[in-house]
Amino acid sequence: MAAKILDGAAVAKEIRAELTERVAKLKEERGITPKLSVILVGEDPASVTYTRMKKKASEAAGMLSDLIELPADSTQEQVKDIIAGLNADPTVHGILVQHPVPSHLDELDILSTVAPEKDVDGISAISLGKLVLGTADYISCTPLGIVTLLERYDIPIKGKEAVVIGRSIILGKPAALALLERHATVTICHSRTQNLPDMVRRADIVVAAIGKAEFIKGDWIKEGAVVVDAGYNKVEGKGHDVGDVEFEAAAERASYITPVPGGVGPMTIAMLLMQTVKGAEKYGK
Repeated sequence: MAAKILDGAAVAKEIRAELTERVAKLKEERGITPKLSVILVGEDPASVTYTRMKKKASEAAGMLSDLIELPADSTQEQVKDIIAGLNADPTVHGILVQHPVPSHLDELDILSTVAPEKDVDGISAISLGKLVLGTADYISCTPLGIVTLLERYDIPIKGKEAVVIGRSIILGKPAALALLERHATVTICHSRTQNLPDMVRRADIVVAAIGKAEFIKGDWIKEGAVVVDAGYNKVEGKGHDVGDVEFEAAAERASYITPVPGGVGPMTIAMLLMQTVKGAEKYGK
């Protein structure tokens, strides 16, 4: 069996086109232009690239976006003061604090400063708590991108056995909750899980988010399973990033699989824009 590709880049392009129409409607009917404010503390090269991509994608959809760049030695109070100003600004509909922040800062405290109605990244304590309750306005963007990609390909989730490998608060845990909310039976695995290959072999849906290059082997994948690889790892000697799954071998057994790059990554940015537009529709004045 050769797996079909879950083309996140193509689906994200469709979603961005839909968002452009929603943005135009908001402008015409209510005089509101959705605005995303991104806070970058420090100069981590990957974070600089990601934040500029987010700004460019926002503007391409007709939205407003500003990138607030703060020095790496910014204090906790300085970052929180910036957030407080954005919370109070009615023209700002989404606030994202680029992860990770410098190690001397308390990231959870900073994220908790973001007003819940503007937490379009969905990773504050309030947003995660609402996800547990099933009442979330916003879901962490990569997990939301994963379930949206499955839904756009009409892949059943309800009643399926899903295994999520990874337990971070921005990916593994919210991905498991998002799948559970859609009536999957979910198992969360991690670096200390015993008999991990056997756990993965049971899964109808595999979500790989462990952050180790090609850690999940092709022969762990059940025939016909759906494989979503959220890993991005640089490997010396390869001309591109690789995921957490051994792609070629897994693709021989899976029914669907995401490529790396071009799978989950584009969906993450599309979900950030979608939730910002949603915030402007729901809370904009």
